[in-house]
Amino acid sequence: MMTLSDLNSCDAATFVERLRGIYEHSPWIPERAAAQRPFNSVTALKQAMQTVVSNATLDEQLGLIRAHPELAGKAAVAGQLTAESTSEQARSGLHLCSAEEFATLHQLNADYNARFGFPFILAVKGPTGQGLTRQSVIATFTRRLKNQRADEIAECLRQIKRIAEIRINDLLAVQLEFGPTIMQWCETIGAWSDDEDALTCAYMTPAHRKTAAQLLDWMREAGMDAHIDAVGNVVGVYHSDAANAKTLITGSHYDTVRNGGKYDGRLGILLPVAIVRSLHARGEKLPFNLEIIGFAEEEGVRFKSTFLGSTAITGHFDLSLLDQTDADGVSMRDALLAAGHDVARIPAIARNPADLLGFVEVHIEQGPVLLQRDLALGVVTAIAGSSRYLVDLTGLASHAGTTPMSMRKDAAAAAAEIVLLVEQRCAQAPSLVGTVGQLQVPGGSVNVIPGACKLSLDIRAADDAVRLAAVKDVLDGIAAICARRQIECSIEQIVDASAAPCAARLMQQFGAAIERADLPRFDLLSGAGHDAMAMAAITDVAMLFTRCGNGGISHNPLETMTADDADIAARVLLDFLRSYAA
Repeated sequence: MMTLSDLNSCDAATFVERLRGIYEHSPWIPERAAAQRPFNSVTALKQAMQTVVSNATLDEQLGLIRAHPELAGKAAVAGQLTAESTSEQARSGLHLCSAEEFATLHQLNADYNARFGFPFILAVKGPTGQGLTRQSVIATFTRRLKNQRADEIAECLRQIKRIAEIRINDLLAVQLEFGPTIMQWCETIGAWSDDEDALTCAYMTPAHRKTAAQLLDWMREAGMDAHIDAVGNVVGVYHSDAANAKTLITGSHYDTVRNGGKYDGRLGILLPVAIVRSLHARGEKLPFNLEIIGFAEEEGVRFKSTFLGSTAITGHFDLSLLDQTDADGVSMRDALLAAGHDVARIPAIARNPADLLGFVEVHIEQGPVLLQRDLALGVVTAIAGSSRYLVDLTGLASHAGTTPMSMRKDAAAAAAEIVLLVEQRCAQAPSLVGTVGQLQVPGGSVNVIPGACKLSLDIRAADDAVRLAAVKDVLDGIAAICARRQIECSIEQIVDASAAPCAARLMQQFGAAIERADLPRFDLLSGAGHDAMAMAAITDVAMLFTRCGNGGISHNPLETMTADDADIAARVLLDFLRSYAA
């Protein structure tokens, strides 16, 4: 078996020869990386060769892409693939394609080459290294055929780097301690849903309660003292042997949006549970209590109220929310009672800030920043504040054929102008974003001028002053548009969340742990809301982001990450815990 020590100590020619199969027919990559020896870790070796690819010329990058064979193409049929490619394509069963599947892939290969001028590249061993299904390969092929050429070049290079990562693992017999378990746990609970064909796990539904019970079992099996509290949070504590030990909390939410992804929230629960299981197996204790909380509700899907789990922990749970009802008229109170929870005990959930060291949350990025920089991990600097509104516009419905353009009170036209206003105003600052995510013409008809329109407004920024200035300008602009168009307007604010800066001391410790793992530290803003925002009311908070695949898409079944990224995130968090300084 080859080792990293062997690669560090051999001569340059031998180094290149031993790594010849890592990047398809491209020995220039290990040739350039060889000068950086010795490598402290396998991670450092992977990073060095990825950097060579990233720094190559466009012609070199295109040459690398074109060195790869088509999936189930002529070379595969003729048995002319490299040993590595043969193994990878076989793992996805591409050598077992039906006649229909083979014809589909043949046509996709032809269409793709005609559009982009290079072969389609996909790490067919997939996120876990165990192989994608043929159906998944064809679906990905079809989706990416719609990309722009520059985006597809970048995606091909990312897939090549993933292929190389898997090949290095195989060459050096790398065993991931945490990643495969975390990914399998995500698959297990990701199969339980309120919907038959998509992952939806809303507060206190049967799927939600089943997920909570499984999290409880895994926490207890990992050696934790665990329970489910009165609001549905799954709470596990790995107790320290130290006298009067304080508590560091970690965790995230286990509910999902409708038609969501498997890793949003849940990664931040399962990853530390895997770490505790490892600590417990070795009999290793920490100098503080480590508490993992699977927050019961963060997304607001069922009762339109977010952060129910974390606000209960902070002592800010609004008991009046218990009377809110879902789409079927079931109150939150009744849903909790039906699940066996005592709502009178919710206030007792609150933690004493004096007992806490802080709160840290591991979360998939839900965006493309780390992906575009080929980075597995990033340190979050702040969680953006958010202002959300529902806007109702009332004009005058009238005949589309007989009402002159100058005499119309078109609510939809006013809405269209508002959408463009939001886009224009929120493009004026780097961390500022604005979105109209809902737009509706109630009872609209093809031959009637819209007399009403409903829209949502979401404005976010890391700096509250920047956000509030944009909100004022947009609201003033809406008033002006409506006055000019003779449209009545009502605006309801539904969210006003301040930005939550992360604690510098915790950020520094996360950054140091990342660098000790032979990855570069990179800091980034979180535009999405997280439980850490609520926890910031009682203690210092920090977040560690993991790379999100498929272009950074989240809140979607295409949300993905890799076992390797889950593993290194777990190793970084474990190092952070072992090295923690209050």
